[in-house]
Amino acid sequence: MSEKIRRIQLHDLHKQTAKMTVFAGFEMPLFYKGVIVEHLAVRNSVGVFDVSHMGRVMIEGADSERFINYMITNDVSKLLPNSAQYTVMCNENGGIIDDFVLYRLEKEKFMLIPNAANREKDYNWIVKNSKGFNVKIKEISDEVAMFAVQGPNAEKTLQRMSTEDLGKIERFKCAPSRLANTDVFLSRTGYTGEDGFEIFVWNASLTKPDNAVKLWNTILDAGKPFGIEQCGLEARDTLRLEAGMCLYGNDIDENITPLEAALGFVVKLQKDTFIGKEALQKQKNEGIKHKRVGIQIIEQGICRRSHEIYNEKGEKIGYVTSGTFSPLLKYGIGMAYIQAASALEGNIVNVKIRNKLVKGKIVSFPLYDSERFGYKRKPL
Repeated sequence: MSEKIRRIQLHDLHKQTAKMTVFAGFEMPLFYKGVIVEHLAVRNSVGVFDVSHMGRVMIEGADSERFINYMITNDVSKLLPNSAQYTVMCNENGGIIDDFVLYRLEKEKFMLIPNAANREKDYNWIVKNSKGFNVKIKEISDEVAMFAVQGPNAEKTLQRMSTEDLGKIERFKCAPSRLANTDVFLSRTGYTGEDGFEIFVWNASLTKPDNAVKLWNTILDAGKPFGIEQCGLEARDTLRLEAGMCLYGNDIDENITPLEAALGFVVKLQKDTFIGKEALQKQKNEGIKHKRVGIQIIEQGICRRSHEIYNEKGEKIGYVTSGTFSPLLKYGIGMAYIQAASALEGNIVNVKIRNKLVKGKIVSFPLYDSERFGYKRKPL
């Protein structure tokens, strides 16, 4: 018997204009006008995504900081209220249970955002490991809608809906706010590589989504002068791949460690203890055997998940985890795991595409010119 397909708050609204698909058990917009239009809108101006399929978990209490520091690899003690950090949560073997952004709302109040496919798994893992800690854990995903407004004109779009100076919210900072007379929580984060905000719409449940519907439509109106586009999962995937951001289940999972995934910057081994620390310390001491890298296809072809990668001697040295055609760069790009000894930027490799070896090059992330695109872009 198939599992029931879940819906998000704006399901009925999206069905009017979007091509829908099922992702991680949720019926979601795949695209509206098309991946190229939506992708380029975000890179060049602004786009809006409904990401309400992601999880929202509140953790609060006297032991909340100590508990979260035990659960994650990053150091939450460094977070001030109204700040965020990217982190991973590992099992005892150092494998990645999930990667997510963690928010510190108050001194003893946190919110973490599990990937859609991991909502129940993460919640159960957190609850299981909370024994002995004075914490309260609450799953609020179905009570709160979540949007992402991304692109170089994201701030200008939302500023038209706000009486506050949104420029004061710096990257990976967050704050309670109001947009179009609606209570929200704003964070300057996202999954595209671009500047932008993720918006948590309070009091927008699956049964009473009125606040979410109103805010979505107001965002579209505010973004009209900038050519805003509604964006689906297809553009979200091509954008995150250009930016070098992992998709859980494709590029990372419980058989891959954050050190192998080039996420060592969120592993704070100097912390007293966290789940997976011993395994990660051992791996760091011994050295990783394979590493996540970017791939640029330099001949005609598009690499896809599971495509094998060979060196110029014909030896298999890795495999592709994500691949697509870049709407911005106009060539095939990918993410892959390569034997550490061969994972050097600039190395030429051969990717097996439809039983033909196609030349590619190992490149660093992001795959675009960060002086021209992304949140680090230099103003013209």
